[in-house]
Amino acid sequence: MGKTIEKIIIVLLIISIIPLTVGFTNKTDNPRTLYHVYLKGKSLGLIKSKKELEDYIDQKQQKIKEKYHVDKVYLPDDIDIVKENTYETKVMSVDKIYKKIKDRSPFTIDGYIINIKGLDTKNAKGKKIKGKKQTIYVLDRKVFEDSVDNTVRSFVSKEDYAAYKKGKQKEIKDTGKKIEKIYIKNKITIRKGNIPVNKTIYQNKENLSKYLLFGTTKEQKKYKVKAGDTISDIAFNNKISTEEFLIANPTFTDEDNLLYDGQEVTLGVLKPQFSVVEEDHAVFREEKNYTTETKYDNSKDVGYTKITQKGVKGENKVTQKIQKVNGETVNVVPVNTEVIKEPVKEVIVRGGKKSNYSGGDAPYTGGGYGDVIATKGQFGWPASCSTVSSGFGYRWGVLHDGTDIAGCGYGSNIFAAQSGTVVQSGSKFDNGQYVTIDHHNGYFTMYAHLCVGCRYVSVGQHVEKGQVIGGMGQTGAATGVHLHFAIWKGYPYRGGHALNAMSFY
Repeated sequence: MGKTIEKIIIVLLIISIIPLTVGFTNKTDNPRTLYHVYLKGKSLGLIKSKKELEDYIDQKQQKIKEKYHVDKVYLPDDIDIVKENTYETKVMSVDKIYKKIKDRSPFTIDGYIINIKGLDTKNAKGKKIKGKKQTIYVLDRKVFEDSVDNTVRSFVSKEDYAAYKKGKQKEIKDTGKKIEKIYIKNKITIRKGNIPVNKTIYQNKENLSKYLLFGTTKEQKKYKVKAGDTISDIAFNNKISTEEFLIANPTFTDEDNLLYDGQEVTLGVLKPQFSVVEEDHAVFREEKNYTTETKYDNSKDVGYTKITQKGVKGENKVTQKIQKVNGETVNVVPVNTEVIKEPVKEVIVRGGKKSNYSGGDAPYTGGGYGDVIATKGQFGWPASCSTVSSGFGYRWGVLHDGTDIAGCGYGSNIFAAQSGTVVQSGSKFDNGQYVTIDHHNGYFTMYAHLCVGCRYVSVGQHVEKGQVIGGMGQTGAATGVHLHFAIWKGYPYRGGHALNAMSFY
């Protein structure tokens, strides 16, 4: 019995020794220098030489070299190769490591990594939306620089930009414009580094320029011109601005260029990937609109109207600082106004009583106005200056339903474009401080972005054409001091539709 137990113990000892012996089969008595390969932190194995693996990858990836016209292909960015002194003898071939890598992580090539920081914006409720950062890859830094230059040229007059770059702008003697500064508002960083080949890599300025302008390199929508089409009609009907049309079709110089039946044009909605800012100093002459004074003669019947003194426009010499972003005027700051000729006010005598319309911001169901058509001259100019900073039409695919007038200065007078009754006088996020007038002929006018405390009329109040109803400001979704003036057929946003105000002047 004792000998049996002794045999069992000997067998157990032998069994316990065997794993230790097997464990040392991949070890060596002396440490050696090897390279441990990790992919995304996970071990792939040991190799003898880091350079051997790098050279093997470079040799095997001839297609990448041909596609991008490069001399060298490098390891993926998420590969780590750590030098180790180890007793381990199990070494993998570079071919096996290569096969583990090639379908799991992209190889890289030399190039430039460009980061463009997005600009913060606000949504319809005024909540901040953080700008989105994006990364662009190019093989040649000059491709990016040339593409940026092309983008700037899309938003700045060709002649003006050339003169600005050469420092040969004409000095302003009496009137004229001079570019003071052009810059990109976004922060852009460029660094040299390894680019993963599974990313979009721009190899020419044509493709990158298209992306920087439209946010895509895909082919833009095409349109075949029909007899009678104009550039402005095609643009509006396809929800783009005339400026966007001209940028997408550089062979045209302005919106008055003639088109022919069957001609193919490009319809591209701009989505610039950065903001090009142009700051100008401008001096020009502008008409100063006359005011209208209305007098009542109760001896005359209702509807009687007579102009006893005809209005005459004046003239001012105006100096302004103008800021544009991607070709769109966002701020106009008046510097100086020199009166050349004072305007003469128009005096109108009306008969009968004033309207008894009670007004109020009541629901509107639409219709009920017949086919009354407003004509040119019916509406008076609503501001004390005449600079139109942004017209009626589509901007970036969204309808701008009014005309922006700027350059008059903060708090400058806003006038009723026609007599009527105030039906709205309040504040909203987008409009800021605003006033809406019903003119009792199917037409309404809206005056938005008035300054704080600058609504001088209230709901239900009757106003006359030319009466001061507010002051110009920057409330609501406004980038600078201006008036958003809109003419509507029907109640604004309650069944009515906006019209191009400038068609009435």
